Amino acid sequence: MGNVVYSTDPDFKPKCPNCGEDRDECVCRSETVLSAAQQTAKISREVKGRKGKTVTTISGLQGDLKSLQRELQKYCGTGGSLKDNTMEIQGDQRNRVKDYLESKGYRTKFTGG
Repeated sequence: MGNVVYSTDPDFKPKCPNCGEDRDECVCRSETVLSAAQQTAKISREVKGRKGKTVTTISGLQGDLKSLQRELQKYCGTGGSLKDNTMEIQGDQRNRVKDYLESKGYRTKFTGG
């Protein structure tokens, strides 16, 4: 049926594009989350598009990112945000983030320049 935007059928149930099941019964969403030791955090520093301000970004992680984001902000003593499964910590905090994530059991990798 493709990507249905609107249907007048009162019994219509949208299908998952990955598995083809009804969205309510989709098995894709119930994928198991990898443990910390099985995940690699990609840590980088960005300045572009931020009016010259430096931001440390962490991507490539799954699970409860919101609570991990808060813990990182508290550990680094700075602010930050979570956008599209990418955590942002204000300032150049790459080494502190690396130390904290490794203490939690994550593998880390610096990316970018």
